[in-house]
Amino acid sequence: MIKNIAIIGGDLRIVKLASMLKKENYNVKTYALEKAHELVDTKTNNIKECVKDADIVLGPLPLSSTGEFVNTPFSEEKVQIEDLINEIGGKTFIAGSIKQEVYEMVEEKDITILDIIKREELAVLNAISTAEGAIQIAINETPKNLHGNNVLVLGFGRIGKVLSKMLDGIGARVACEARKTTDLAWIKAYGYEPINLIELKENLNRFDIIINTIPYVVLDKDMLEQVKEDALIIDLASAPGGVDKQAVKELGIKFNWALSLPGKVSPVTSAEFMKETLLNMFKEIDNN
Repeated sequence: MIKNIAIIGGDLRIVKLASMLKKENYNVKTYALEKAHELVDTKTNNIKECVKDADIVLGPLPLSSTGEFVNTPFSEEKVQIEDLINEIGGKTFIAGSIKQEVYEMVEEKDITILDIIKREELAVLNAISTAEGAIQIAINETPKNLHGNNVLVLGFGRIGKVLSKMLDGIGARVACEARKTTDLAWIKAYGYEPINLIELKENLNRFDIIINTIPYVVLDKDMLEQVKEDALIIDLASAPGGVDKQAVKELGIKFNWALSLPGKVSPVTSAEFMKETLLNMFKEIDNN
């Protein structure tokens, strides 16, 4: 039964998650989180000490921004991913947005790697925080109410669905882009304006706000040239994003690449979502 948890690095979500796990009576040890004062009694001096008795090792979401070092915003320590992997043999390692290179590092090691970001329940719950964060940005960066404004959501996946519902709820005139005919049918059924990807270019100049959720470049220079001069574009997609960054800058269009919104706008709620997901994962691990 899982009782001992080692946590290496992470942002405010991880700090809050560690506190929540302590309240759930897990034995929590941390490393590279020394600036989080609420975790002072969990601090260890090195990775080896932190993971020694751990049943589970938790890393950040995302695990790394550089591909080499673990994300450690609450620490001055630089933790190399390879060093971490070398210390956690025989254990289960859970983190977020784990790159293929990390999986390759453990091929000949007795380590089980689980990417929490791939869990459907967390993805759905995080869509709520991401959508709220996008609306907050839209409110802060536009001079008009969202109510009555023409807003285009690119993509009708988890985030697109939740975001469209919230925008509709506050009175925006919502249009949604999709490729699949089934998605376009659902968009129409929900009462939004459906726009097929092949018709996107000719419709872009109608929108005051464009919010992208598609994780590949949809708005290239040719598309961006059709966007209104005073429009706002918000990109919620992870790298490389859905907007040509150089072109949007050259054209002078107002742009916000809003990454990792759950951790920025609602770290406590995001930590609660993570805890709920982790407890499900712990049950599955215990039952195997």
